[in-house]
Parts: sequence; structure tokens; C-alpha cells
Amino acid sequence: MIICTGGMSVDPDDRTPYAIRKVTGEVVSYGAPVLPGAMFLLAYYKENGKEAIPVLGLPGCVMYAKRTIFDLVLPRLVAGEMLTKEDLSILGEGGLCLNCPQCTFPNCGFGKGGSH
Repeated sequence: MIICTGGMSVDPDDRTPYAIRKVTGEVVSYGAPVLPGAMFLLAYYKENGKEAIPVLGLPGCVMYAKRTIFDLVLPRLVAGEMLTKEDLSILGEGGLCLNCPQCTFPNCGFGKGGSH
């Protein structure tokens, strides 16, 4: 897995999304219906028939927020899942962390989306 940071903003000065797109050739999703983490980017790097390597562009919120989209996708990627744009879209149901005073994550509605 390759994890890139750089803010992932829509500012033209942020070259991280461009660089990931240039290296991987195809981006699964740039943006996700999850807060914090809406500017998340997911791509896969494939070379000479080898297994695809996930490439993640992480938004700045992963540095300060207690839980973000990164917490939702990391376990699935480590387990070997190849996430799709649809998988990320489903996270929109429950995609808002409420920052509850007594956090019970992952036993809460954050990012549960449908069958998860």
C-alpha cells in the first residue's frame, strides 16, 4: 500500500492528485461522501500483471480528526479487498462522524452504509 499526503485540496497548487493519477493511470475515486475525509483519493497501481497496489491520497483531516474515511477503508484494504467507487459511495449512508462525547467507534453508524 502506498499512502500519500499533501492536503488533497482542490487548490491547483496541490499536485498530489495529479501525481497519483499520472503514476497509476486511473483513479477509482477522488472524493467520498464521508466527513471528515471528503477529499480522499483511491487508485491502484498495476505493473506487468502483478497484484494491484492500493494508492491512497489522504486529506489533511487524518492528522487531527479522531476518525476519518481512512479508518473505514484501511481495514478493508489490509484484508485484500479491491474497493470500487460503489463501495465508497455506499459509505455515504452514515458518512458523517458526529464526534459524540463518548466515542464508540467502530460500534456506531459512522460510515456503515447499507450492509456493513
